[in-house]
Amino acid sequence: MRRSALICLFLGMFCWSAAAQRVELFGGYQFTHLQTSYNASGWNASITGNFKHVLGITGDFSGAYKNSSNAYTYTIGPVLQARLPIVQPFVHALFGGMTRTNGVSTSAFAWMLGGGIDIGLRKGIGLRLVQADWINTNFYDQTQNRNVRGSAGIVLKF
Repeated sequence: MRRSALICLFLGMFCWSAAAQRVELFGGYQFTHLQTSYNASGWNASITGNFKHVLGITGDFSGAYKNSSNAYTYTIGPVLQARLPIVQPFVHALFGGMTRTNGVSTSAFAWMLGGGIDIGLRKGIGLRLVQADWINTNFYDQTQNRNVRGSAGIVLKF
């Protein structure tokens, strides 16, 4: 009985390392360009739940600020990530919305295609060297597809 418990505990320790990267939190700086001439800095945060070795789902949130004009995104979608030893490139497709405020708040459907590169620093901590996203929005029944966002920051893996 005691021997079985020790074997289960020993094998469970191997499973713990696999479960250690089930959730990833990202936080960092972003630069956003929205057509026609909106260039702003802000923050970007995301949470990713990995349910397969290379496949997960990401909830991404960001805010960009320029004078009295702000832009916020809130999206969710699938992410594919190559689990290499140090460098971990990823791609994602995110769908949700964008809210722009300039005295008046307006919201519209938005979707993003993009990806990036994470570098593992220590166990459970990484650096997102770059995340680049192409953003498509539809404000006032007018498609705006010359929008981009670049981000960099810290990744915590649990």
